[in-house]
Amino acid sequence: MTDQRPTRAALAMLITVQTLMLGSLYAGVEPHPPATIPPFALAPFLSVAIGTCGTAWIMGDSRAGRILSALSAVLALVSFGPQKYFDPAFPLIWPAVIAAQISVATLLAQLSPRLQRSARTQAA
Repeated sequence: MTDQRPTRAALAMLITVQTLMLGSLYAGVEPHPPATIPPFALAPFLSVAIGTCGTAWIMGDSRAGRILSALSAVLALVSFGPQKYFDPAFPLIWPAVIAAQISVATLLAQLSPRLQRSARTQAA
């Protein structure tokens, strides 16, 4: 079993930045994300992304938890992926973008088969 602290820390960061992004959208506080992006409205998407992070946290190191962690990473990249470096608002949002990208990298590293094998070997 791998140490869940890095995974949970990454999920907590993604929950935080996505919740604040959703809050700024509803409040109209600049810089806020657009209400819609092709092909969907952003608020429902962010709600699903936040819920996926929370569900991954609850499911932990189970197979479902690992799948949901990977899905959380992919969903976060829609809002905080490398495309944000070209966003005109990047000078205002870079802390959230960088924190989310570090969190995504942490989740993907925790899901790596090599790390999983190493944890199983240490547990045996």
